[in-house]
Amino acid sequence: MLRFVLLICMFVGAASGSTFNRAEGEKEVPQVKVPDRCLQLYREMDLEGRVDYTAFRQAVTGYYRIGERKREVLTLIDFSKPSTQERLYVFDMKRKKMLFSSVVSHGKNSGNNYATSFSNEDGSLKSSLGFYLTESTYQGKNGYSLILEGLEKGINDHARRRAIVVHGAAYANPSVIRNGGRLGRSFGCPAVPEKLSRPIIDAIKGGSVMYIYADKPDYLAQSTVLHTI
Repeated sequence: MLRFVLLICMFVGAASGSTFNRAEGEKEVPQVKVPDRCLQLYREMDLEGRVDYTAFRQAVTGYYRIGERKREVLTLIDFSKPSTQERLYVFDMKRKKMLFSSVVSHGKNSGNNYATSFSNEDGSLKSSLGFYLTESTYQGKNGYSLILEGLEKGINDHARRRAIVVHGAAYANPSVIRNGGRLGRSFGCPAVPEKLSRPIIDAIKGGSVMYIYADKPDYLAQSTVLHTI
């Protein structure tokens, strides 16, 4: 099935390949491009009108380029959308279906209703763009939480030391939107509604890919995963 999806979405380019730089060291990956035939997968998963195609296409491209993924699950967070809309999506890439669609908080210094500013720096209280791998879970001050490893040097590779994790939060509950006109904000973590935190975390933990998207050309220019897209 994975081979079938790869044939739909991608073709392998020149044998020389491209280089994907992790926070430490380098790893060679195939040079992969995603033609318009990826639209077939997008439509098969019935995402039209719900998920932005550009964000989806970038997420799928990175998913197949990241060789260290251990699970056929992909999470996309689309920060081009306001916090009042569902903008976190979890996809089962093997069965080609969406598992979750939810609101999600961004960092308090990234913006109000829209996240427009991003940072990799400690103490910035901003969200970071790019690709991550999910790791293990733990019980912390925000309850059941999921560690994220940022894969892109200079973009999100400080995620672990910044304690950027997936967790549930009362300020991420949809009821907050009704009262305040937008979702509450985090210190940089992708915080989700409390009732969905455990199901979402359990669905994506243990080596799946997460992509945080925004319409930022400067990110694409710097990305070690998407620089050839």
